[in-house]
Amino acid sequence: MSNDHVEDLLRELAPRVLGAVVRRYGHFDTAEDAVQEALLAATAQWPDQGIPENPRGWLITVAARRLTDLLRNEQARQRREDVVAQRILPGEWLAPAADRPAADSDDTLILLLMCCHPSLSPSSQIALTLRAVGGLTTAEIARAFLVPEATMTRRISRAKQSIKDSGIPFGMPPEDERAERLSAVLHVLYLIFNEGYASTSGPSLLRTELSAEAIRLTRPVHRLLPENGESTGLLALMLLTDARRPARTGADGSLIPMAEQDRSRWDAAAIAEGVALISAVLGRGAPGPYQLQAAIAAIHDEAPTADETDWAQIVALYELLLQMSDNPVVRLNHAVAIAMAKGPRDGLELLAELETDDRIAQDHRLHAVRGHLLDIAGDPVAAHGSYLAAAERTTSFQVQRYLYAQAARLADEL
Repeated sequence: MSNDHVEDLLRELAPRVLGAVVRRYGHFDTAEDAVQEALLAATAQWPDQGIPENPRGWLITVAARRLTDLLRNEQARQRREDVVAQRILPGEWLAPAADRPAADSDDTLILLLMCCHPSLSPSSQIALTLRAVGGLTTAEIARAFLVPEATMTRRISRAKQSIKDSGIPFGMPPEDERAERLSAVLHVLYLIFNEGYASTSGPSLLRTELSAEAIRLTRPVHRLLPENGESTGLLALMLLTDARRPARTGADGSLIPMAEQDRSRWDAAAIAEGVALISAVLGRGAPGPYQLQAAIAAIHDEAPTADETDWAQIVALYELLLQMSDNPVVRLNHAVAIAMAKGPRDGLELLAELETDDRIAQDHRLHAVRGHLLDIAGDPVAAHGSYLAAAERTTSFQVQRYLYAQAARLADEL
C-alpha cells in the first residue's frame, strides 16, 4: 500500500472523523488532538498492515480511545488543582465509550463553519482549517507558511481555545448567521489557494500542497451546497486558475507570464470541469465575485492564444466586480484589461489613480504592472525604473528574479 494513497485517504477522512467524535463527545479542542493522533497512528500502521475494512470506523475508535486518555488526564489534573474548591461538575469529564457505532454523516461543512468563526483572525482561521478539516499536521502547516513549528503550534492552540471559550455548539449555525459564516469559509479557502498558487514569500513561486488542499476542501462545500452559486464559482475559479500551473514556471522554477506560457501544457480536464461549473451557475441570478472571477479565468483559459483573448469581455466583467466593492487589486486588474483592450496609455491613466490609494500604492504589483505597460508603450527608461521598484518591494524570490530580469533586458536595450 503506497504512502501517497494512505495520505490521500486520511486527508479525505479527517473532517468526517473529527466531526463524528465532536458530535458524539463534544470537547472540540481535545477531540482535535485525539484525531490527529489517530491519523498519525494510521500513517504508521496502514502502509504495512493494510487499510482496515472500515477505515473511518477504525479512526473514530482510535480517536475516541485517545480522547478517553486525554480527558482522564485532564480530569486528574483538574481534581488535583480543585481539591478544595470542588469545582468539577458531575459528568463534565466522563470518558467516552469507544465502541458505539459511528453515524455515517459528513460534518465537513459544520467543521469549516466552526474553524472560520468570525471571532478568529484570518491567520488563525486558515491554520485551524488546515489542521482540523484538512488533516495536516502542525509541522506541515508551519512549513507551508514558512514559520517555526512552535509559532504555528501557539497559533492553533489559541484558535482552539477561542472556539472552546466561545461555547459554540457543534451544529449548523442559526439561519441568520449562515450567510456570513459561509462567506468567511469561502474567503479562507480562497486565501489558502492564493498562497499556494502565488506564494507571497520564500524561494518557490508555487506551494502546490496548499493550492491542492484548497481545491480538495472546496469540493465538499460545493457538494453539500450545490445551489450556492459562490461556492460553485470558487471551485470553478480554483480549477481554471490551477489548470495553468504546469506551464507557469520554467524548469528552474522561474516565473513564466501567462502571455508566454505553452498553452498545450494547461490541464484540459481541469479547464473543462471549471468551465462546466461556471456555465451551469451563471444564469441562476445575480453573480457574486467568485463567479465573476471564474468567468474571467474561463475566458483566459479558452483563448487559443494570448492574442485571441477577449479582452473587451474581461473589461466588462471587471467593471461588474468594481460595482460590488472598491477593491484595489480588482482596479489594478481592470487597468490591465483596459490596456490590453484599448492601449497601454489608457491603462496607465487608470494606474495613476491607484498611486494615491494607500492600500496598494507600495505594493509590488502596482509597480510591476506600470513597468509592463510602460514597456509596451515604448518608454523603456520609465519601465526600467518601475521594474526595479517592483523588484525591491516583493518578498517572493521568483517574482523578484523575473522583475530584475525585465529591468536588465531594458537596460541592455538603452
